[in-house]
Amino acid sequence: MRIAVLGVGLIGGSVGLAARRRLDAEVAGFDPDPARLAKAEELGAISSRAGSLAEACDGAELVFCAGPVAALPALAAAALEAAGADCTVTDVGSVKGEVIERLGGEGRFVGGHPLAGAETAGVEQARDDLFDGARWYLTPTTATEGIAYDRLQRALADLGARPQAIDAGAHDRLMATVSHLPHVVANVLAGRAVAALDEGSGRLPEIGPSFRDATRIAGANPAIWADIFVGNRETVAEEVESAAAALSGAAELIRSGDRDAVAAWQREAGERRRLLLEDDLAGGPLQELRLLVPNRPGIVAEIALALGEAGVNIEDMALYPSADMSAGAISLYVAGEEEAARAEGLVRGLGHDATRVER
Repeated sequence: MRIAVLGVGLIGGSVGLAARRRLDAEVAGFDPDPARLAKAEELGAISSRAGSLAEACDGAELVFCAGPVAALPALAAAALEAAGADCTVTDVGSVKGEVIERLGGEGRFVGGHPLAGAETAGVEQARDDLFDGARWYLTPTTATEGIAYDRLQRALADLGARPQAIDAGAHDRLMATVSHLPHVVANVLAGRAVAALDEGSGRLPEIGPSFRDATRIAGANPAIWADIFVGNRETVAEEVESAAAALSGAAELIRSGDRDAVAAWQREAGERRRLLLEDDLAGGPLQELRLLVPNRPGIVAEIALALGEAGVNIEDMALYPSADMSAGAISLYVAGEEEAARAEGLVRGLGHDATRVER
């Protein structure tokens, strides 16, 4: 398998390392920074250095666009133009709105976002196990070709990730809440602490582990996060305003002096955090669900999105087109009997025949 990685920082480098070591893939790398490209080759993140984007994409089955968020729409568009007709192109940006608005009509493009990374950046931090167990969101559209989606999902699962389809708008709203807002809050907390300097001594206030934990991500990767905040600005701003209203409510509750109410609020927050952090993978062995579907654009995306929105994760997928290409079968694999039953009901609700396959 030949893969192209456009942009060899932390994520691009980790894709290259994992693809070489787990897929035995040939990985061509391209980056506008020659020194970074040379470092990626030295570290084994790529098999070869390409002199241009077109050279990297030549003969590739998969292209990963791993540049800055603001550059991804243009980068992915250039990759689609340079790559072959049977090549799948994806990106790894944490904001999906703009890239899907521009390229959502391209059948060979599937937007993506791995929930993996670190406060530090650079190919020197790349690891072949970075994506182990990590959710990797995919944002197909009605134009997405089934073969393109299937190829990408299989590759990501082989890299150790857990791919799941999600609507691009829903993705950006979710990220604004669970990823982008925490960075805003950490920045604000750091600023508030410095503002509390003792003017007489000029010393920083004493800090404990709670403050260190809460501000661990403050100021992380300014160039990257500037792109993210600007790219998802309206949704992030709405979340900031909602958080400000919630903080005002918390201030009123604390000011009331009602100890029982404050304790109940604290307990409820702990319970909500526990629920959010629970493992969301259904237990049990993989179950196969065989679907009979018409061969039309967007059918795979329709099914994947419906299951993803319902919280049913597709662990694997296989496509079986009919001889005349007018229809075909799709095998979906989900974990556990309960999830398989839910998936069957959801698929039937979309109007498709679905049968559980005994293994």
